Amino acid sequence: MGQIGKSLVVVGAVLVMLGAMLMVGERLPFRIGRLPGDIEIRGKGGAFYFPLMTCLIISAILSLISWVVGRFR
Repeated sequence: MGQIGKSLVVVGAVLVMLGAMLMVGERLPFRIGRLPGDIEIRGKGGAFYFPLMTCLIISAILSLISWVVGRFR
């Protein structure tokens, strides 16, 4: 039961940080999801958008969090 409790605390902390980022995100000098390096192609019949740089940054942040949690285990 202790391990489940620790996991719930970590998930809760991540959700709190995500919520705080979304609340403050509008005041940041950059828009998450619309960073330089994201691919956007507009045509007559539609548009294609792939947030490449956003995915890389989120992946790096999640990898760092995973590494820090692993170090404390």
